[in-house]
Amino acid sequence: MANNVTGLTRIIKAAGYSWKGLRAAWHNEAAFRQEAIAVIVAIVVACWLDVNAITRVLLIGSVVLVIIIEIINSAIEAVVDRIGSDFHPLSGRAKDMGSAAVLLAILLALFTWITLLFAHLS
Repeated sequence: MANNVTGLTRIIKAAGYSWKGLRAAWHNEAAFRQEAIAVIVAIVVACWLDVNAITRVLLIGSVVLVIIIEIINSAIEAVVDRIGSDFHPLSGRAKDMGSAAVLLAILLALFTWITLLFAHLS
């Protein structure tokens, strides 16, 4: 079914769907809530630190990436769960790969923070 909504109306509707997705992630995903709180703290710390703008953007961007990947992982899990509760190797693989993506994003954020803060302090 084609969506004929265009222009500003489409943008407003898309923003509403995005807000609905963020609310669903907050209400249904404990990992999202934990990571969101950690991201808010990290953003506050990044804004408080006496670093240049590029460093601040890298610090904030690395933790925001974790939240983005967590939302995608949660979407994958929701679709797999919607398909059925029967075990299937592909379902397990999809969930494991989504989880691996989150882990890699967290490791990237940690590496970014450690590297940039160490460079800043020396």
